[in-house]
This record gives sequence, C-alpha cells and structure tokens, in this order.
Amino acid sequence: MSSSARFDRGHTDDLMTFLAASPSPYHAVANAAERLEKAGFRQVAETDAWDSSTGGKYVLRGGAIIAWYVPEDAQPHTPFRIVGAHTDSPNLRVKPLPDTGRDGWRQVAVEVYGGTLLNTWLDRDLGLAGRLTLRDGSHRLVNVDRALLRVPQLAIHLDRSVHTDGLKLDKQRHMQPIWGLGDVQEGDLIRFTAGEAGVGADDVTGWDLMVHAIEAPSYLGRDQELLAGPRMDNLLSVHAAAAALAAVTGSGDDLPYIPVMAAFDHEENGSQSDTGADGPLLGTVLERSVFARGGTYEDKARAFAGTICLSSDTGHAVHPNYSERHDPTHHPRANGGPILKVNVNMRYATDGSGRAVFAAACEKAGVPMQNFVSNNAMPCGTTIGPITAARHGIRTVDIGVAILSMHSARELCGADDPYLLANALTAFLEG
Repeated sequence: MSSSARFDRGHTDDLMTFLAASPSPYHAVANAAERLEKAGFRQVAETDAWDSSTGGKYVLRGGAIIAWYVPEDAQPHTPFRIVGAHTDSPNLRVKPLPDTGRDGWRQVAVEVYGGTLLNTWLDRDLGLAGRLTLRDGSHRLVNVDRALLRVPQLAIHLDRSVHTDGLKLDKQRHMQPIWGLGDVQEGDLIRFTAGEAGVGADDVTGWDLMVHAIEAPSYLGRDQELLAGPRMDNLLSVHAAAAALAAVTGSGDDLPYIPVMAAFDHEENGSQSDTGADGPLLGTVLERSVFARGGTYEDKARAFAGTICLSSDTGHAVHPNYSERHDPTHHPRANGGPILKVNVNMRYATDGSGRAVFAAACEKAGVPMQNFVSNNAMPCGTTIGPITAARHGIRTVDIGVAILSMHSARELCGADDPYLLANALTAFLEG
C-alpha cells in the first residue's frame, strides 16, 4: 500500500490551509485561536481579573498564544500537560525606514530574521504580511498574498564562477527585494500597506511586516507521499497542538491533567522577548490559573512538580545527498512517525524518563516513534525545550517531525507525519 493511501488527508489538507493562511506569527495565532473558538474556548484578557470557571481559555499576546482547558473536577494542585511550539520562521523583515532603491528600481529595505537559507528567497514571488499598529494602540493584520516583491539573482554571465566558487550572498547588499520602478518615495510602502489593510496611512504609527513566499503548499511525489510548503518549522507543530487540544477537550472532562498549548514567538532568534519562551508568559498564565482556582503557592509548586511539557519542533530527516552529515546509527525517515530528540549536552531537554513519557503516548496512539541525535562532528541546534525546563522547573521532552530543507522558504516533510504527530500529542494530553 502506498503512503498516500494511509495518511489522514483531512488533517494534512487542513495543515496546508493553516500554513497558507499564516504568513506571519500574528496570523498563525489568530488562526489557532479561531480553531479553538470553534472547540468552545474563549479569550481572556491579561488585564482582567481571572475567575475559577472551568472550560477552555486562551491568552493572545503578539505572536504568542497560550491555551488551556480546566476540567470540572480540577483541583488547584492539578498538574499541567503542555505542548510547546513556536510561531516564527526565518525570513526577511521590513526595516523601520522601508523605502529604498537605486538605478531606477524601487526596493524595500529588509533585515534578515533568524538563520534563514538566503538563496531560497532568490527569484521567488513574494508577498508581504504582518500587523500594523494604529494610533489608538490597536492592531490590524495585513496580508498581501500576491506577487509583490522579488529578490533577483545575479545573472550567470555576471558571475561565471558561481558553480565553482559557490553562491556568496551579502545580507545587506544582495537581499533587498524589488517592488517597482521609479524614484524612491518616503512613506510609500506604509501608505500602500495601510490601503491593503483598509486603514488610513496617517493612523499607522508602527508596523511588524515580513515577506513570504506566495506559492501554496502542495503534495509532492509520484504517490503524493510528501508535503512541500512554507513555515513548517514550526507551524506544523502549532497546528498539531491546536488540533490535539481541541480533540482532548471535546472528549469530556475525564482528564487527570490540565492540557495546555503554548506557542511562542522569537524562537528563531533566542526566545528572549515578552512573547518568547524565555519570557515570563507561560509561567504567569499557569500561576494565575492555579491562583484563580483558589490555590496557594504550595498548590502551584505541587502542580509544577507534576507537570510535563512536550517541546514540539521540527528536526532533520536524513538528506540522501548529504548522508555523511547525519549520525550513522540514527536515521529518521519521512513518514516514519514523530522523532524523539536527544542531546546529552542539553541542547534538547530529553532524558530517559522523558523518553518513557513520549514512548507511552506513541504506544497509546498506535504511532511509530523514531530517535534523533546529531552527528558528533556537527553542532546541534536547540529549541524552546531547555529554556522551558530551566525557566519553570518543568520536566520537558523534545520531540518533533523530521523534515528536509529546514529554514528554507519552502520545506519538505512526509505527508503522514503531521497526522501521526497530532495523534501522539492527543494521547499525551489525555494522560
């Protein structure tokens, strides 16, 4: 039987819709919140007093969302089960003075965000998305999802050694996209973006804008057993976490834990922000949940001591053209199920007891599990896992899905794996 006959296409189709509709972290959390609203969750404001009511709740802050479900019989000391992920992806982001250009070309000044593969943004039709901040302090999402920008590559006639010496890109000089012809006009980009958002340009006092590839996600391969798309690192995990949280809260209140989804911003540049995993957001939400249910500091300590977090992020599938870059005995495969990520130097937070927790969840869900470690000769990346463990004293396990082309403008994974991950996360949240 081919892989395409096995996977739940409904889940993967919905993931493709989610990816296409989430060109920025702000869109991603808005779309995740919309899915949770349909499952009965309601937004609570951080500036309001929280009550002891049960049911599903969520907090939005910038590009981060924390959602949790309080069962009817939850006690103040009831532990949490958390799925952590991140909403940001490496890309090109608009600078404070965006209007630039030369030699008759109008360009947009951008800054490189995170560890992006620069060459993947060349000669690709790009849109523009993010949020505008208005004079009254409110925000307006904007998504120009059409061919607006392009970073043109230098013709081979002007770079004859590119195949022998390699492509060399200067982040400042070579990555500024073109968006038109003519003289540079100060304020032009923001006037255009404000018009796209349906607001007056004079009302826009701030912006967080970024470019995105407009090519839609798609199945790939003879048997359509692969999935190609943007921002799978790490919206694949955000989507799976939201689906798992909605599934467990829709099955009734017989839950031994309080299930939580925590999707943070700024993982790709270190997580140090008020919406990043190294900030206080998660701890504050969990503490307030305990105290709103009449708990004490002792109840909070008991709850945290019994809490477990799965940090879900993408990892590396073995690249067939560069297999020597991978560990020789650990070869995660596409459509082989979620991966358990281990690094004894704590670039990942997994230990033996954490492995047992995830293995039990996969077994309960009937999902295969794979193991990932880095080649000893290669540096290992990291995730929100060690940050969450150290900041909150919460036992944390690093997991994810194996992909190719990580940090590219367009990544590749097995089309089964998102569904398998969601099933494993559902089993974990159920306890």
